[in-house]
Amino acid sequence: MTRLRVTEDAAGSRLDRFLAGVPEIGSRSVAERLLEEGAVLVDGRPRPKSYRLEGGEELELELPEPAPGGLVPEALEVPVVWADEHLLVVDKPAGLVVHPAPGHAVGTLVHGLLAAGAEGGEEDRPGIVHRLDRDTSGLLVVARSEDAHARLQELIRERELTREYLALVVGRPRSRRGTIDAPIGRDRHDRLRHSLDTDTPREAVTHFEIEELLPRHTLLRVRLETGRTHQIRVHLAAIDLPVAGDPVYGRPGELGLERQFLHAARLAFAHPFSGEPVDVSAPLPTELAAALERAR
Repeated sequence: MTRLRVTEDAAGSRLDRFLAGVPEIGSRSVAERLLEEGAVLVDGRPRPKSYRLEGGEELELELPEPAPGGLVPEALEVPVVWADEHLLVVDKPAGLVVHPAPGHAVGTLVHGLLAAGAEGGEEDRPGIVHRLDRDTSGLLVVARSEDAHARLQELIRERELTREYLALVVGRPRSRRGTIDAPIGRDRHDRLRHSLDTDTPREAVTHFEIEELLPRHTLLRVRLETGRTHQIRVHLAAIDLPVAGDPVYGRPGELGLERQFLHAARLAFAHPFSGEPVDVSAPLPTELAAALERAR
C-alpha cells in the first residue's frame, strides 16, 4: 500500500487527473483503471474519477508490482484457437492470471503471448482488451497492434463483441431466460469482494438463459453486455443462483470443484478490419465436464 498526501495547491483538481501526475502511475488510463478496480482510497473511502480534491486528503494506493526487468516473453502453453495478422483468440486455462498484478509479476498470459505479437494498449498489458478472472477458463481476444487494440476496444464500447459463458449454478431460475441489470462495484465492507452494496456503482448488465436443467443445479448460458470485475459471479449470487465451486460468492467445493464453474465458451464479432464474422467456441475443460456429469 502506497500513501501520499494531496498538496494544497491541488485543490479543485479532478482525482483522475491528479493521479495521472503521480510518477508511479504516469497516465490517465492507468489512473482510471486503478479507480475502477477500487485500488484508490481518499481518506479511507473510494471516490469516482470526477471527484474534486480539496487539498490535504490522504490517498491510499494499491499499485501493481512491475515485472522485474520489464515484460519478458515466457514459454507458457496457451492454446491459440484463431489468429491472423491483426489479432488472436486464445483459450485461457484456469489458474492463469491475464496480466501482471500485485503478487503476479511474472507467469501471466501476457508474458506467454509476447512472442505471439500481442501489442497495443497499456505497457504492462499489451494486447489485452478484456479479461477473465484467474480461475475462469475460456476465450479471450488479443490485439497484435495499436490499431487493432483501438478497434477492438471500440467494439467493446459499442457492445458489439458477443461474450457467452457457461455457468453451472446451484438451484433453478424462475424463468427460462432473464436479464440482471444492477450496478456493482467494490463492496463497502470487504474490499476483496464486489457487490451491489457499494460506494462506487458502475452499470452492469448480464443476460442468461437455461442450457440444461439438472436435479439440483442448472447449466446457464450467460451473455455479458458490460464487463465489470466478477460481474457474472456477483449477479448470479444476487438472484440466489450462486456459481458452483465459487470460493467467494458461491459454493466452494461443490461437486468436487476446486474453482468456480465458469467458462468463456463463445466469442463472436465482426472483424475490426475486414468486417467478416469471427465466431469461435471452446469446449468445457476436463474438470468442468466431469463436474457437469456428476451434477447430472
